[in-house]
Amino acid sequence: MISIPNEVDLLIIGGGINGAGIARDAAGRGLKVLLCEQHDLAQHTSSASSKLVHGGLRYLEHYEFRLVRESLGEREVLLRAAPHIVHPMRFVMPHVPQLRPAWMIRIGLFLYDYLARRDRLPKSQVIDLRTPSYNSGLQSRLRKGFVYADCWVDDARLVLANARAAAQLGATILTRTACVAGERDGTHWRVTLQPENAPPVDIGARALINAAGPWRKEIFNKINYLQKFDFKLRLVKGSHIIVPRLYEGDHAFILQNDDRRVIFVYPYEEHYTLIGTTDVAHEGEPGECTASAEEIEYLCRAVNRYFARTLTPANVVWHYCGIRPLFDDGQKNVSHITRDYTLRVDGDANEAPLLSVFGGKITTYRKLAEHALEKLQPWLPRMNAPWTHSALLPGGALRGKSLPAYVQQLAGDHPQLSQPLLHALAARHGAAARAVLGDAQTPADLGKHFGHTLYAREVDYFMTHEWARSAADILWRRTKCGLHVNVSQKQMLEQCVTMRVSAAMRK
Repeated sequence: MISIPNEVDLLIIGGGINGAGIARDAAGRGLKVLLCEQHDLAQHTSSASSKLVHGGLRYLEHYEFRLVRESLGEREVLLRAAPHIVHPMRFVMPHVPQLRPAWMIRIGLFLYDYLARRDRLPKSQVIDLRTPSYNSGLQSRLRKGFVYADCWVDDARLVLANARAAAQLGATILTRTACVAGERDGTHWRVTLQPENAPPVDIGARALINAAGPWRKEIFNKINYLQKFDFKLRLVKGSHIIVPRLYEGDHAFILQNDDRRVIFVYPYEEHYTLIGTTDVAHEGEPGECTASAEEIEYLCRAVNRYFARTLTPANVVWHYCGIRPLFDDGQKNVSHITRDYTLRVDGDANEAPLLSVFGGKITTYRKLAEHALEKLQPWLPRMNAPWTHSALLPGGALRGKSLPAYVQQLAGDHPQLSQPLLHALAARHGAAARAVLGDAQTPADLGKHFGHTLYAREVDYFMTHEWARSAADILWRRTKCGLHVNVSQKQMLEQCVTMRVSAAMRK
């Protein structure tokens, strides 16, 4: 059982990328930190992104140069910090003169290259789409294109890596624990937390952070703050679809659509292609969402303008949806709302502060955390200096090796384990793959097989070290095995996890 402190320096509500990133940074500065998440870590928006670490090429059209520069700088930071879950990827943009002229795209890519502080990624270039391999799967009418570099990221595992780093530095991470009430009491906040299947807990905190994503308004209500805080939040739904592999190659495509939005298309989980995203205003309550038939049709139409193979909704094998909590900057078109973040602090020298996080994108979460703690410095003067810029995330210590080279090293040490299994473990855990494997030398040593690359030993690891409490936690956030296992394997895993959770509760 986790020991829950009665008093902390910083209480963070929300276990998405922003909350986890702030928890890691704050714990590393010597603060006593508690993070609570009402569901699983990264269960909502932070595992439903386009899974890209990028500068945001399209943001240049809206003159968001600061955001692009910061994002491009963070792209390099994350490549160094987590090389097992952040990978370079080449993006091909087929040119369609009717949408954006070539000179405009060249200028945009020149600015993108200029703003980037590149250590590893190449410059953009013009390409002839009549020659392989970047033309794979495209219609033959497309003759000219552009190629540039950005990165792919396993978004949910990035959240878990930050939460693990925070816990290793002394932070308390409470999943399935809701904030149900709170009030400011002079120089402290008094907050009541409700863990799942346990009595409520009262916590005192010198500072409170509302990083609850789409649930920010609900948190304001619970801490009796809704009438005091002038918040502006727009909820925007973004949906993605996954289809059988559309083309050969490990490059991505960025497709211009006729509504001036762009659609990303890239290889996913070996046998699939991921396509997204949409931008639709969400007017209902936050929570679970699903891609609508109209959104799925929209993404299929966008792809069919470029690819030789016709895609229909019947080809979609899975889809997911996230609700982005964006800062309302007054734009009527939701696609034009800034993806930049805004931090609001309420409090004075005689009362505990409340910091609220609005907007943001996964690429800039680390800078957001630094800026959040900078704003709280007057109330927490003993915190140490910023430190995360050059620090590795858990699993990132590949000792200068590329991921394929690290997998080959694992294969040399575990010759009876398959290459796909070792690659999957390394891609999920990086250098911590050895801790998962332990003394295992054969598949039988890994325990029950739940399908694809998932074995009981890794399930134990997820539950012991990564807060997993359900089959869905494991199949869709700790791994993407949900795409690969059948119904009976899912049921077998659910039974196993339920039994282990019940046994842990009885202790």
